[in-house]
Amino acid sequence: MATVVPPVTQDNTSSRGPTAMVFMNMGGPSTTGEVGDFLSRLFADGDLIPLGRLQGYLGPLISRRRTPKIEKQYAAIGGGSPIRKWSEYQCTEMCKILDKISPETAPHKPYVAFRYAAPLTEDTYQKMIDDGFGKGKGGRAVAFTQYPQYSCSTTGSSLNELWKWRQRLETKRAGTEIDEAGAVKWSVIDRWPTHPGLVEAFAQNIEAKLAEYPEERRKDVVLLYSAHSLPMSVVNRGDPYPAEVAATVHAVQTRLGWKNPYRLVWQSQVGPSAWLGAQTSDTVENYVKKGQHDLVLIPIAFTSDHIETLYEIDKEVIHEAEQLGAKGTVKRADSLNGSATFIKALADIAKAHLDSGDACSRQMGLRCPGCVSEKCLAQKKFFSGQEALL
Repeated sequence: MATVVPPVTQDNTSSRGPTAMVFMNMGGPSTTGEVGDFLSRLFADGDLIPLGRLQGYLGPLISRRRTPKIEKQYAAIGGGSPIRKWSEYQCTEMCKILDKISPETAPHKPYVAFRYAAPLTEDTYQKMIDDGFGKGKGGRAVAFTQYPQYSCSTTGSSLNELWKWRQRLETKRAGTEIDEAGAVKWSVIDRWPTHPGLVEAFAQNIEAKLAEYPEERRKDVVLLYSAHSLPMSVVNRGDPYPAEVAATVHAVQTRLGWKNPYRLVWQSQVGPSAWLGAQTSDTVENYVKKGQHDLVLIPIAFTSDHIETLYEIDKEVIHEAEQLGAKGTVKRADSLNGSATFIKALADIAKAHLDSGDACSRQMGLRCPGCVSEKCLAQKKFFSGQEALL
């Protein structure tokens, strides 16, 4: 049953409210029937998977060929991705906290905008309009990336999509009577790789997993921080993602007291081109073959469970390690999911952003040295320019 959302209203406690809090992420198919459409959108996105001039031909071809295999993977983890469930839960719980700690920007309305799966960015934007934001009514919205570490392939792609739909829905392109002064006023939380609350949430989950090993072996367990890889063409363009992931790892290791050896590894490579390594699966295999069986895998760039954790790590990497003799000794730290520590961190990040008056970070305005995308340039100018309206 659909929930009827009451109109957005402002009361005397919310001098700067209401505020739409929009969680942005890649998303995932909630059912196996959605896999084909999800892959079609994913492989059509040159920001994430750059295929050059052949994107329009190779993208659909690759997605069609991969759909049956990926459908089986989603079936194996319960029939779909839990990322929507967790994203909606995290956003809703964060907004409850924000209503208490930031009453002047209340009520905070939770929204989720996915890049490749429902709820898609355009549908979420339209829902915001239906709820009373924009279209001549103004209102404030925060685009809150759920990628803690910025990449042009992830956060950048989501912001490009958001900017595109803002242009289509809230400019003269949407109708002759549209008053752009009454459009949604946007700001962006574009990265938060070393926020203390994020670091603490990761550290707590790692410590809980380490506690499952016998005390005499615990200090020798190798921590493998695993993040989604990037094509080297993107890395060499100057994308900040590898450095920001490394910054998160360093912060977590510092919080843990550097008690365990560690490595940063990369997963989910697609296609024959060069990607950032070492690969997670190869690293685990190599360590196990060398006799290092006590390993904890930590999904350091993900804020909830999805196919890369539940299938790729749990059912492929760990299963293969068991086949090599590491039975029960290669484990995965829990994802952040419903962590109260993590959700409080989200609220703290949002509160600081709302208080700052900033439209986005200073770092976001700086393009990659090798960037030639006019779309990226226009998007950055738009969001940076929103500061004058906040």
